[in-house]
Amino acid sequence: MSDFPKLSVVGYADRQSVAPGETVRFMVSNEGNINQYRARLMRMHSLDSRAGGCGLIEEDVPADFAGVYPARHQQLTTGSYIRFAESQQPDWLGSFTLQAYIWPTLPGEKCQSIIAYWNDPTKEGVRLEIDSKGALSLVLAESHGVETVVSTETPLLKGEWYLVSATFEFETGDVCLSQKPLRRYPKINEPALVRTTVDIGHQWSGAVLSIAAHSTKGIESNHCGFFNGKIDRPRLARRALTADEIVALAADRVPTELSQDIIGCWDFSIDQGTNHIHDLSLSLRHGEAVNLPARAMTGHNWVGGNNDFKVVPEQYGAIHFHDDDLYDARWEADFQWTVPDSLPSGCYAVRLDNADMPGYIIFFVRPPRQGAGRRPKIAFLAPTAHYLAYANYRRLKESNLISEGGRLWQFGPEEVLLEQRPNFGNSFYERHTDGSGVCYSSYLRPVLNMRPDTRLSSLAGDGYVLAFLRECQMDYDVITDEDLDREGRGLLDSYLVVMTGGHPEYTTKRMWDALVGFLQRGGRLMYLGGNGFYWRVAFHNTLPGALEVRRAEDGERTWIAEPGEYYMSFTGEYGGLWRRNGHAPNELVGIGFTAQGFDTATYYRRNSDAKDPRVEFVFAGVDDEIIGDFGVGFGGAAGQEIDRYDRSLGSPPHALILASSEGHTDHTLLAKEELNHTDLGVGGVENELVRADMVFFETGYGGAVFSSGSISWVAAMPWNNFENNVAKITRNVLQRFVDDEPFTMFKVAEAKP
Repeated sequence: MSDFPKLSVVGYADRQSVAPGETVRFMVSNEGNINQYRARLMRMHSLDSRAGGCGLIEEDVPADFAGVYPARHQQLTTGSYIRFAESQQPDWLGSFTLQAYIWPTLPGEKCQSIIAYWNDPTKEGVRLEIDSKGALSLVLAESHGVETVVSTETPLLKGEWYLVSATFEFETGDVCLSQKPLRRYPKINEPALVRTTVDIGHQWSGAVLSIAAHSTKGIESNHCGFFNGKIDRPRLARRALTADEIVALAADRVPTELSQDIIGCWDFSIDQGTNHIHDLSLSLRHGEAVNLPARAMTGHNWVGGNNDFKVVPEQYGAIHFHDDDLYDARWEADFQWTVPDSLPSGCYAVRLDNADMPGYIIFFVRPPRQGAGRRPKIAFLAPTAHYLAYANYRRLKESNLISEGGRLWQFGPEEVLLEQRPNFGNSFYERHTDGSGVCYSSYLRPVLNMRPDTRLSSLAGDGYVLAFLRECQMDYDVITDEDLDREGRGLLDSYLVVMTGGHPEYTTKRMWDALVGFLQRGGRLMYLGGNGFYWRVAFHNTLPGALEVRRAEDGERTWIAEPGEYYMSFTGEYGGLWRRNGHAPNELVGIGFTAQGFDTATYYRRNSDAKDPRVEFVFAGVDDEIIGDFGVGFGGAAGQEIDRYDRSLGSPPHALILASSEGHTDHTLLAKEELNHTDLGVGGVENELVRADMVFFETGYGGAVFSSGSISWVAAMPWNNFENNVAKITRNVLQRFVDDEPFTMFKVAEAKP
């Protein structure tokens, strides 16, 4: 292991897409034992050095930040909570009531704060928490860390709702601590009530109020004691309430008779798509959610009659907090750079050379935002939503990919470092430490598998498309998913051709509509992958780089959203598969996901439709019957995840099926959404639906679509220095697509039934 390459320098940029004239900041951290690193700018023309491909191709680009920098380690703390600005802090706390509905998911693991008013430097304050034994506790601490702890000594059950409260009467020292389960199991989950008297010498002041954690040094500092689970309707009163008053305060609004006593009444159902936290009390003590805890979550009173939080917001008053949530690492910038106006659009990286292996910070230079002038005819759509979905993918060690078909995968340096640094945040394919699914991702953190030679990210395959365009000497711009989501179809108006990479799996509604509009006005789309346009996702409207998914109802999933939590908090849209949203990928690109397998890839065989005069240009100079029996991606052009034509799912009736794959093994299995019930015969040997279809069809106003139907297609293109039939077919299509001559729509008589 001592000779294993080490990834010692990591970093991230404050944006994935940057236009000429804009400034991008770069944050770097030393995760090894190096003293310095050299930063330089590279244009990336290919991002994979595996044998059989075109190799890693990177080009030095002059940049004013280039040079040697001291290496420093930057701390990173995960965990979500609610903080309050200094102006929103209570001046003091004497007698009080703290209460909330809670749904704990890791009771007994460690102490977890529910509501805290805490001054860590002096170790004094108040914390309502779950203690290390899983019971509700109230911590009352005076100066110098002298703590008085009152506990119910009754462990809370995981995944059950409770109304918890703590009251303290300063004049008498009376404490009342209560945990009331909303669902009782006799002898197991009974209410717990503790009354006692404590000796506290003074009132608390100058502490920091927070929910779902407590402060370590101040409002802006890292917090600790993170809560795992849901919190609903937290409340803070400046006197000890009675039991009846606590129940009354747990309702939707502040009772009129209590309005002068309540100094915090937070309603999490308001502004679900933001990080704003609203206080309904007269104090207007509004807060901010830090590190994107999950919103639009079912609350203590959700009855299951409606699954849309916009319709019954009062039933979605919960936020799900996790101790491993991460939106922004908040590192300091080591250097920044303003993109010159003359720099070509493309994929770029800051290369961080050091004594160990180099680090990379990948980003994209897009075309100018205003006054772009004359642009190339081609735009490559970089699937940054996919990169975010797979950001810091950790499931390789648990996956059947390790030994699929006898193939042994080798861990790379990024997997090793991710094992050592779990606080770099998760991908959409992981679960949080409490077992709930990860539904948010962000690029404001190190993304270790977004670098050359990484696996289970489409970056390497997308690099083959860029290398192909370079080989063809075709000018192109790079636009990103986030760009397209922000700007819509107008971003595509300058282009005749849009090309995808090998796995554009995650698509927002605005992206979908933009691509449909592009085709309807005569654009040409080259979909060069598989399992594309599969999950419906949403970018955050105001927080840059934040993406949301809800694994709803169906599809190939590593976790499933809880009932009632299928709508995305960012936009209010229904999540899950596009197919479940009434728009299967077949409608857009003629084919849709049908099967996956990772033992080996196979080839295509030409169909009779390949002889149609409409596609004569596709096979110009290609006489082979067999297409793509080679490639970097598992040895063939048809593999990993594959798509098929299906009229019932919206594939156009006039589309031509040019070729279909064959020879898949029983390790390539039919997709879950294709099964109405469990059955045998779902593998590639027996099931005819396990195939990749290459299709072509015309659209209105002279446009057209070409779809390859396989992730492995792009990894076959560079084989033999791009001298092969996969690259030739792709080149033929691209050359025809950049030709201004409109495509002629089919005759009705030629349409398939």
